[in-house]
Amino acid sequence: MTTTPRYVLRTARLPEVFARLAASPDGLALEDLASEFGTSVAELREDLLAFYTADIGGEWLLSRPEVLEFLGPDGDTEDPGTAEVVRLVAESPIDLGVEYVDAGELARVYAAAQALLEIEPDNGELAEALDVLARTMFGDAAPDAPGAAAAPGAGRSEHLPALRRAHGERRLVRIVYSRAWEPGVTEREIEPWRLVQTRRGWEVDAGPVDAAGRIRTYLLSNIRSVEVLDREFTLPGDVDHLLAVQRATTRVRVLLPQESRWVADFYAEQVSFVHDDEQDVVVDLDLLPPVEDRVGRLLLTAGPTATVLDPPSLDSAGVVLAEELLLHHTS
Repeated sequence: MTTTPRYVLRTARLPEVFARLAASPDGLALEDLASEFGTSVAELREDLLAFYTADIGGEWLLSRPEVLEFLGPDGDTEDPGTAEVVRLVAESPIDLGVEYVDAGELARVYAAAQALLEIEPDNGELAEALDVLARTMFGDAAPDAPGAAAAPGAGRSEHLPALRRAHGERRLVRIVYSRAWEPGVTEREIEPWRLVQTRRGWEVDAGPVDAAGRIRTYLLSNIRSVEVLDREFTLPGDVDHLLAVQRATTRVRVLLPQESRWVADFYAEQVSFVHDDEQDVVVDLDLLPPVEDRVGRLLLTAGPTATVLDPPSLDSAGVVLAEELLLHHTS
């Protein structure tokens, strides 16, 4: 089974929604637009407003210019929360919208859309929208092939096709892997049970079950080589339970400086905002194991003012990891 997070699908469809609205100067009924993209009116409204109403911020505290109009059935402007029709102020959302989006936000849209294109390589409309986004971000330096540029977090992997085939045919795979949480490179034979697309890119949950009754997760970005073997494997009867346990998360509340809030998206499976001001942001993070290692890396990346608020026992994770790294690199 291959899993794509819901946030990827929602963000990735935005370029296509923009293109669809640009082709309809009189606007479209939200109900029709939502139906066309297989979502609800409430969800589509939320996505459009989230993208187009966020402040640009920065030194000048600018706000993004008006790009969308929300209208009632009579064509008059209406509250965006209840309006039935949406239309673009200009013919192209790129001219007045995407050009004003900060680079980090635009990169997240581009990365999610590109990740979806890996799953739907024949989606011509999405490829064309990606090409427009790439040229907006890179200008004349943008690649010629639609969707060819790699954006941060896009999660592309040359080994994905081979692992997909091995997963579908239930075949063992020999990999050479750079370990994520310990130093060194290892060679393993794995059973690819499930491919999952996360904020970090593609990952594979794989057997066999170890002595502790657990399976392992491998980042495709850390796999150096893949060899699909002729031998087949059989999924255990409790495979659903084992996969659920592997993806079970622990909630950790963290205070981060505003300039490092992006770190939460990278390390957590789910981010919930608790408090947000000009200096800091407090977030609840749902983290996969190894929790202490993830928290340690998050704290080191986010900087010295990042703090674990709950559970307090994890606030020293950054110091512990720093000491381990220091010993490793000086030994």
